[in-house]
Amino acid sequence: MLKIGVLGAGHLGKIHLKLLKESKKFELVGFYDSDPETTRNTVAELGVKAFSSYDDLMAHVEVVDIVTPTLYHYECASKAIRRSKHVFIEKPLTHTLEEAKSLVALSREADVKVQVGHVERYNPAFVAARPYCDQPMFIESHRLAQFNPRGTDVSVVLDLMIHDIDIILSIVRSPIKRISASGVAIVSETPDIANARIEFDNGCVANLTASRISMKNMRKSRFFQRDAYISVDFLEKQVNVTRLKSLEGAEDPFAVTIDLGPGKAKKQLYFEHPDISPLNAIQCELDDFADAIIEDKVPSVHIEDGYKALEVAFKIIEKMNQTAGLPGAKTINS
Repeated sequence: MLKIGVLGAGHLGKIHLKLLKESKKFELVGFYDSDPETTRNTVAELGVKAFSSYDDLMAHVEVVDIVTPTLYHYECASKAIRRSKHVFIEKPLTHTLEEAKSLVALSREADVKVQVGHVERYNPAFVAARPYCDQPMFIESHRLAQFNPRGTDVSVVLDLMIHDIDIILSIVRSPIKRISASGVAIVSETPDIANARIEFDNGCVANLTASRISMKNMRKSRFFQRDAYISVDFLEKQVNVTRLKSLEGAEDPFAVTIDLGPGKAKKQLYFEHPDISPLNAIQCELDDFADAIIEDKVPSVHIEDGYKALEVAFKIIEKMNQTAGLPGAKTINS
């Protein structure tokens, strides 16, 4: 088993600690948190060993799980990588793009595995829908959340929209041609609601909306492609697939028939509801990272994936600044 330590015992950090305690691939050695009260409460609640410093924790583990606020990601990850530790790091990868570039270079030099916690890749609904997604040409994503002060230290683009950015980049394998975006700060100092349009060289268009001031929670994406439409509900763990097939032989009484006009073959609509496996997405991503280390393979969501998602997120933020006429906004050729 791989010896792992967790850095950060906040809300998400405690979830990681609980899952790692039960893991069959990791041996949870302990954790470090800079806040004494958080440390005491975590030890009392979970019975996990607390280390007196990050350096002390690193000395006893092979893998570091970084679940700190984004502002500290670079400092913590760079220390671990320089000590040849494999690193799991929560999204977004870092606080700035320059820090992300540096981490990518460091990980290559140290030859260690680094996985970024874009957990929606492991959402059982997306896992079930992924085989049906074949060159979508229009994608629409809505990620809406009720207000929660946790996470408002960063723009809603980095807090919420980056999940959908990563999902889209994992499906659309084409360079980005153009980005346009707008956003509004309502209750915090950074945008709380944002919309972005990403146009790819292959003609695909993705329209993303993210809000953290909604009356209800929603996490849905829709993928439109030739003869198919895939709807994914990340929150309710549901997938609906609508496929259009040329009619061959007798009409299916349970399918909807579409007559496209004289000289054209009729088509029928088929509705599918793929089975959704009851998986814990965070447990899956941690186990997958363990497999990447043990089998010496590239992590499914490797550090360069995290960098690419962050790069697009910052381009969206810059476009929002341009739209709002904020000083210092730069033109981005994308």
